[in-house]
Amino acid sequence: MIDTTQLVEIRWHGRGGQGAVTSAELLAQAAISEGKYAQAFPSFGPERRGAPVLAFVRISSKQPIKIRAEITQPDVVVVLDSGLLPIVNVTSGLKANGMVIVNTRKQAEQIRQEFSINWRLATIDATSIAREVLGVPITNTTMIGALIRATEIVKLESLFEPLRHRFDRLAERNINAMKRAYEEALVKE
Repeated sequence: MIDTTQLVEIRWHGRGGQGAVTSAELLAQAAISEGKYAQAFPSFGPERRGAPVLAFVRISSKQPIKIRAEITQPDVVVVLDSGLLPIVNVTSGLKANGMVIVNTRKQAEQIRQEFSINWRLATIDATSIAREVLGVPITNTTMIGALIRATEIVKLESLFEPLRHRFDRLAERNINAMKRAYEEALVKE
């Protein structure tokens, strides 16, 4: 399990339009609502819809966060699109006791073998959940549920208000997708 009493650094890997930046922001808002310190920010370049993007979150339960650089040695990596695994080294710099959370239909052992993932691994078919619950294959809120299940970085309920504020009339569907992913995520040590 990730030591949430220390500074936790999370790197999100997605594609433009999948909501990685939104996920990072929502997670930071939830942490702040719990009295923690948090920051979220994207890495922008010449990205376009569908191009690989990065977003970052830092959460500290004890002290303000003064670091402002990109996260190069994350504790957790969240992969919104498993199609990135063969083209992006998502585990670059991942700490030895880190965790990878992947949106995939494949079994964890298959992901481990195909992509040499030797860290703790959580898998979830977030795309199917998003299609069923939201009606679109946008996996950002679904992956938040898997992240919370795997790390307990914040309480699931702490996301309800940020989701309601961000998604308005679509909030309940996003909350339901997040809850379902929380229940269905498979976490392997």
